[in-house]
Amino acid sequence: MTSEAIGSATKPRNSLAHVKAAGWGKGLNTLARITRMNLRHPWQVAFAIGSTIIAATLQLLIPQLLGRAVDQTQAAFAGGEAGAIAEQALWISALLLLLVSTLRGLFTMSQNYFAEAVGHHIGYELRLACYEKIQRLSFSFHDQVHSGDLITIGMLDLEGVRMFFSTGVVRMVLLTMLIGIGAYLLISTDLVLGLLALSFVPFVAWRSSVTQLKLRATWLDLQERLSVLSRVMEENLGGIRVVRAFASQAYEMLKFDRASKNALGLAHERVDIRVRNTSAMTFSFFFAMGLVLLFGGNKVIAGEISVGRLTTFLTFMTILQMPVRQIGLMVNSFARASTCGSRLFGLLDMDIEIKDAPDAKPLEISEGTLRFENVSFAYPGAEGRPILRNVSFEARRGETVGIVGPPGSGKSTIAHLIPRFYDVAGGAITLDGQDIRKATLASLRREVAVVQQDAFLFTTTIENNIAYGDPWAKESRIERASESAQLHNYVLGLPTGYQTVVGERGVSLSGGQRQRLTIARTMMLKPSVIVFDDSTAAIDAATEQRIRVAMRRFAKDRVTIVIAHRLSSLMHADQILFLENGEIVERGRHEELLAKGGRYKALYELQVRPGDQIPSDEDGSAG
Repeated sequence: MTSEAIGSATKPRNSLAHVKAAGWGKGLNTLARITRMNLRHPWQVAFAIGSTIIAATLQLLIPQLLGRAVDQTQAAFAGGEAGAIAEQALWISALLLLLVSTLRGLFTMSQNYFAEAVGHHIGYELRLACYEKIQRLSFSFHDQVHSGDLITIGMLDLEGVRMFFSTGVVRMVLLTMLIGIGAYLLISTDLVLGLLALSFVPFVAWRSSVTQLKLRATWLDLQERLSVLSRVMEENLGGIRVVRAFASQAYEMLKFDRASKNALGLAHERVDIRVRNTSAMTFSFFFAMGLVLLFGGNKVIAGEISVGRLTTFLTFMTILQMPVRQIGLMVNSFARASTCGSRLFGLLDMDIEIKDAPDAKPLEISEGTLRFENVSFAYPGAEGRPILRNVSFEARRGETVGIVGPPGSGKSTIAHLIPRFYDVAGGAITLDGQDIRKATLASLRREVAVVQQDAFLFTTTIENNIAYGDPWAKESRIERASESAQLHNYVLGLPTGYQTVVGERGVSLSGGQRQRLTIARTMMLKPSVIVFDDSTAAIDAATEQRIRVAMRRFAKDRVTIVIAHRLSSLMHADQILFLENGEIVERGRHEELLAKGGRYKALYELQVRPGDQIPSDEDGSAG
């Protein structure tokens, strides 16, 4: 089921702050929406509710049967013919009590099974919808959101919504029957004893609700503190080499101990809340039971009621004790489902900024010409500060365009705009004259491949990482891509070769090896445009030269964009663009730009002859 099938028609702003705030004051709408989702599984819902009603009815019969059995036992002790009849009736009551208790157990099991089944169906659907939504949300959304917050919504909040039917709706039906019908039976039998037997109900219901809401509030706070604790541990494990290198174990232990004590203090507070309120509720129950025994015992002595009738009242009280305490759990379930559902649905209802236009068509590539036409761009939330201003250039099939410039000049932004990770604010980007905003995203991203700066690897084998874009590729093709990226010989030297599992995010490989692997992964594809976004920065110059030679055959059938800080990576380009403050200030071939004597030449001389620009100890200027 897609997120659209579960989401509503509303389109909130694309920010996590709105996700967290969404639904305040709309709790009833959220609960109604969750209920409608549950009703998509009518058979399970019907069986769960039906089993709950039958189980509650059978449970209400138990005090009546038990009270009758006590009276029959008392009559059986009288002996004679009446005693024999009473003894026979006692056997019937005992068998009925056994049968009713057994059936109640079976229907309670059926209630739990079908209620959980509904919850798990909802959880499955929401989990898929949430994951699918995250896959499709725009880069601008992920730029503003911490991944841990999304995991919290997709796990903890989803769990609160999933459990609403079993812990909220079904429990409400059960408690309504037990408390409502039970109270009616008690009061209709004897008004005074009924009121005494029910005297603990308002207090326990109130304290239970207050306790559960307090525990929920402190639980959310505890989750935050435990998240901090997890982040401290995760950061320590991720940077364990730095910690050891700087001998900072003691400092890290102090930081972890502080976070751990912070969580422990709140855990103790939660235990204190639970113990104090449980003790108060238990005291009120036994106090009410003592009053019933006192007044009921006097009525038994006066002959106004039988011992069995008093037993019925006491048994009703025992049965009602736990359901009354569960009122707090039910209130907590409603509150949790409301807040969790608001956040979860806020995510599912988010509008996707980068999506197919209504009339989008697949790209049709013939000449393979990439063109930027007066492209301008500003990142969302950047207060309108433009990153690119009126950038225009053209690259034909077989051509290589190099892009260079100082940090923040907009180089990587160009790499993100070509596959439409973001939409341009002005101008247009076209492939063979087709505006990429009017093409389907699937076809565009088949034709455009980007080798990112961040060489991200999955925790799997080298072979699977290289073949990620085409999992069914033949081994020979994988090896050819690896050879072109100058990685094949290294892999052959590993004990298990291409079946070697790289660590988390490729931690077992060096930076250069990770970059070569991502290059090989891209070369497995057959795009019309390939963009190298400073993807050889961690590779030594000699290896980079060999990669460039190997890629000439690969690049002749496509447009190649090379973004780099190191000029040796793009001196061979057919056209070099020098970006500054989001504008192209110089363009031309390497020799032409050197002849102009502008910014490119200054950067070239700084990289080729850096000693001429920096004072040294020999001339007495340093130190």
